[in-house]
Amino acid sequence: MTGIRRVSIFGSTGSVGKSAIEVIRHANRDQPRFEVVAIASGQNAEALAEQALDIRPQIAVIADEAKLPELRSRLEGSGIAAAAGEAAMVEAATRPCDRFLAAIVGAAGLKSTMAAVKAGNHLALANKESIVCAGSILIDAAAKAGISILPVDSEHSAIFQCIGDGRSLDKLTLTASGGPFRTTSLEEMARATPAQAAAHPKWSMGLKISIDSATLMNKALELIEAAILFKVGAERIDVLVHPQSIIHGMAHFTDGSVIAQLGSPDMRTPISLALGWPERIETTVDRLDLAQIGQLDFAPVDARRFRSIDLARRAFALGPAGPVILNSANESAVSAFVRGECGFLDITWAVEAALDRFSSSEFASTKCTTLDEVAFLDDYGRRLAGDVLKQAPSRAGGLSAWKA
Repeated sequence: MTGIRRVSIFGSTGSVGKSAIEVIRHANRDQPRFEVVAIASGQNAEALAEQALDIRPQIAVIADEAKLPELRSRLEGSGIAAAAGEAAMVEAATRPCDRFLAAIVGAAGLKSTMAAVKAGNHLALANKESIVCAGSILIDAAAKAGISILPVDSEHSAIFQCIGDGRSLDKLTLTASGGPFRTTSLEEMARATPAQAAAHPKWSMGLKISIDSATLMNKALELIEAAILFKVGAERIDVLVHPQSIIHGMAHFTDGSVIAQLGSPDMRTPISLALGWPERIETTVDRLDLAQIGQLDFAPVDARRFRSIDLARRAFALGPAGPVILNSANESAVSAFVRGECGFLDITWAVEAALDRFSSSEFASTKCTTLDEVAFLDDYGRRLAGDVLKQAPSRAGGLSAWKA
């Protein structure tokens, strides 16, 4: 990698953002290889200011405008600009950089990601919801701007490395750890608390994405992301439970060959690949020792306990609008679960019910060619899930529907 590469990190105080800063700090230990242009976060002004004072970006932006006075106070005298709100997020995203790391969780990251792409900033994509909700819009904008989309999710980074030019590709396989409830009964899952659902056995992540991993909705969204990014039909993408999380993805070819990417379960590897591509950056990630690991296990997803994968295929089959509803209904249901307003199994049940209602609605044929259409459907999906949960407040954690 020649010269200093400029990087912006949106979602800097989340798990991906923190790992990216570790990668950059290690890469810069002997000589400067990366310069941070902008960092952005949602509400944690203290953590954002600490990061800014450490890595010295041009600007630090916080989404919550009420937190701007605190951010400004903490950065006073540093020479680092402070800003807040959606317009400031979009402006900072357009500042020229060589890699824009989109790591804001959920649909909230879509506008800044789109602004960065339109400005011609190469995209390191950790915000899968941007592709799930506005895949064709984002990919068309990237093509028009002449920029690359480099996947940061470990599974898509693996496929990116395995797939080559895509010729003679038969299918893809994504792997899932199985989350904290891989071997848990439906009865126990029905009683699960947010803390239990967030206790992922392999990855250290934020609350929402950890709960998505517990329902396997995170893998469902990744299936849709892979279908869009790699232009492969959803029916040609398998999901295998692989509790060791050593193989992150596989590409299967028509001659029977299978190419897999292996590595320790550490997000610094795919982050470093996206930031350094086409070169690789040295990291402090633990080196893989297969002899010590001893064996790698695989199993199909138990569709009875984990319905999310089947729901992803259903949503994808509905056309561009289906994945938007899947994602927004899930975000709404997860929020309700965290607030104690529904049970763990109600999350997937509410998403399924929202998809059912949407498929027969007047909006089912929406083409999602504009961000306004995506925003409307995002709101509609949240309202559908909210209405479903309000109408069924005594479902005992959703267990009855699973046994039906």
